[in-house]
Amino acid sequence: MATFDLELVSPEKLLLSRPVEMAIIPAAEGEMGVLPGMAPMIVALKGGVIRVQENGAITEKLFVMGGFAEITPTRVTVLADEATPVTQLSRAQAAERVREAEAAYAGTASTATPEERELAMDRLLAVREMEAAAEAA
Repeated sequence: MATFDLELVSPEKLLLSRPVEMAIIPAAEGEMGVLPGMAPMIVALKGGVIRVQENGAITEKLFVMGGFAEITPTRVTVLADEATPVTQLSRAQAAERVREAEAAYAGTASTATPEERELAMDRLLAVREMEAAAEAA
């Protein structure tokens, strides 16, 4: 089967760099399956799980807090704000991050601009996705 090169980069390190058959990414507009030969585009990512498919099966799951993906016919480069293999997510840490994000969002109720409230809500939704991924692992 045809493949493309997938690279996943976080601020700390390069997490993945190899040929894959397909990647399912959490695009801001919804989950997006990426296959070889896709039209070039740049998409924003929301918090969620990137699933990597090789030899007809999901071989790897990585949680990203957001970022961008550059898609070309032969390569996908994901620049993640924060990325962690799903198997390394901690339920307790994810639950704590949800509590912190909920408190931060509640704190924006009266003094924040609409843009600040939207950023706080995006963060809250991302950490809720992290919590769900940690519980599913």
